[in-house]
Amino acid sequence: MQKLRQYLSLIKFSHTIFALPFALIGYSLAIKDVEIFSNTSKIKLFFLVVLCMIFARSAAMAFNRYIDRKIDAKNPRTASREIPAGIISEQKALYFVLINCVLFIATTFYINAICFYLSPIALFTILFYSYTKRFTSLCHFVLGIGLSLAPIGAYLAVAGAFSLLPILFSITVFTWVAGFDIMYALQDEEFDKSEQLFSIPSQLGITKALKLSIIVHFITAALIVGIGFYSNLNYSYWIGASIFIALLIYQHKIVKPNDLSRINLAFGTTNGIASLVFAFFTILSIFFSK
Repeated sequence: MQKLRQYLSLIKFSHTIFALPFALIGYSLAIKDVEIFSNTSKIKLFFLVVLCMIFARSAAMAFNRYIDRKIDAKNPRTASREIPAGIISEQKALYFVLINCVLFIATTFYINAICFYLSPIALFTILFYSYTKRFTSLCHFVLGIGLSLAPIGAYLAVAGAFSLLPILFSITVFTWVAGFDIMYALQDEEFDKSEQLFSIPSQLGITKALKLSIIVHFITAALIVGIGFYSNLNYSYWIGASIFIALLIYQHKIVKPNDLSRINLAFGTTNGIASLVFAFFTILSIFFSK
């Protein structure tokens, strides 16, 4: 049990709460669009989608920890992480990555052909992020691309085809994640500079980086409003959208250039709540709209 907790800590399993609710939105949209499925098929696909999310994110996060192990050892903020602290060996972490990659691809095989054929591309995208801060300050947006695969991937698992609405939700996730990752990187501004690592805060400074994060999250809010009008979802969607946007505003209120003490509250707690609440009301709206 202790070893399990160590691996869950390695991959920050609690952070699955960011993308998984949006995957459930994509799944719900597809179930609504494809009404020929039996209840048994719906339940089977639901669990397969959840497993794909768990395996993909576990592989990506563990790979990030493995690739960054030497950097993490130098950074006082991250030196206590499992690999630099010697809690989990480098070799075991890499095995963990490989096992989750294989399980992800195997799970897509039991979903449908398009998910199976696209699974290597999805894996490449989410694993590639770990290298990006070594050569581009756009790394935050690459992370956004990785997590944005959740809604459209879940939709593909059920419908087997692309559709505009889940793509719009994916774009929303892209901007939302990029915006809060820029904010999260503020706490490593000086360290990134000293190690010649690329991030928007290390390139622009804390004040300008925060302003860019606000702009990116303004786009997120605009997308959420646009989706509401485009989709004709009922009032439940607008309740979730209002709370989500309010929480975006809140996290920018509590993080200041001269006070980064509440970054973890803004990054983890606020965004986690925003994702869960928005997904709940959106899914409610999907199934009860005309």
